[in-house]
Amino acid sequence: MVPRITADPSSPKEKDIRKRTWLAAGGSLLVASLSLLGTAAAASASTTSPVTGYTYVDGNTATANTIDGFARHADGSLTAMAGSPFAAGGAGLGTGLASQGAIQVTRDGRYLLAVDAGSNQISVLRVTAGGVPVLLGQPVSSGGIRPVSVAVSPSGLVYVANSGTGGSNYTGFRLSPDGTLTPIPGSTYTVPDASGLGDVFFNALGDHLIGTRTGTSLIDSFVVLPGGRLLAAQGSPSTGQGLGQLGGEFSPASPSQLFVSDAHNGAGLGTISAYRDSLLGQLSSIGASPYADGQTAPCWVEISHDGRYLFTVNTGSGNISSYSVNPDGSLVLIGSTPITGGGADTDARLSPDGKYLLVDGSGMHFVSVFAVNGGSLTEVPSSPTPLPAGVTSSAGIVNI
Repeated sequence: MVPRITADPSSPKEKDIRKRTWLAAGGSLLVASLSLLGTAAAASASTTSPVTGYTYVDGNTATANTIDGFARHADGSLTAMAGSPFAAGGAGLGTGLASQGAIQVTRDGRYLLAVDAGSNQISVLRVTAGGVPVLLGQPVSSGGIRPVSVAVSPSGLVYVANSGTGGSNYTGFRLSPDGTLTPIPGSTYTVPDASGLGDVFFNALGDHLIGTRTGTSLIDSFVVLPGGRLLAAQGSPSTGQGLGQLGGEFSPASPSQLFVSDAHNGAGLGTISAYRDSLLGQLSSIGASPYADGQTAPCWVEISHDGRYLFTVNTGSGNISSYSVNPDGSLVLIGSTPITGGGADTDARLSPDGKYLLVDGSGMHFVSVFAVNGGSLTEVPSSPTPLPAGVTSSAGIVNI
């Protein structure tokens, strides 16, 4: 029988062995901890900040279009929603749409409407628990070719801008309370194929509609008739005050004030035009319009909820210009804020509380977030947030 040898725990050798064993175990634990921390690093700040809403981007993915969803936190950070990207039902184009408003949300936050430019359709998705969008039925024909922008009025009237050869037009629909999208007979307003429609949008009351013809630098102005059809204003389409009218918006606070970007003036020559929209839809210039921002390709326009500030994303300069809006609708340039890693940014929308401006950085495959303080913008530390893998030509962005 071999005698059992018991080590002396007080011996220097045994103390050294125990020390090394403890360090090895501690080291393994440290590596495991670091691994877990690394996995959670991108979300660490967000998980300690409560979710205040959700952000959605039209992926515009070819073959099978998707909607990219993010939880938005109180500190402005974004985290990808479980299950994102979500199926949209139709097909995206897979290349840039050169439009504003490719995805919209109803005023009550219940439904998302997204263009499927590759299949000439519009998708309606219901926003369910936790912000998850679920496709309702099958996408509906857009009434034309290559839909690029969609507008939703407070009453549920919907208009789509179709920009493709052989089917360039504005077509109207009704969105029912259950999410059904139904075409309005006789609502289609045809425009020349070379128009290159860039945006379609209602005023705050839903009784006027504007469309931009980026390719020919014209602006369509309509009065919305009781049945939902459009009546073109006298003199419409109006010649723009610059080249390449693309994004635009009515003031949320003053429905007669209209602002449109002039995106194609050239390097460093971008402007924003300000118009007064009359009762019958006729447009007249405000003040010294157009207003220069000294940047390249101001394409996308967003206005603060109180109507006091205007922001335009300068795609060619990789930054955002801010203006103050005077009571009469004239603009005063405040300055420009760079977008970290910016380039080919394609749309921008404020959060419902107005605290953050979110930018779809399609060209660089991310979403950027800026804290808003009046007309001043500050990019939040967690920005930018990557878009899902495979999403290379996203279009539009909305928040609830």
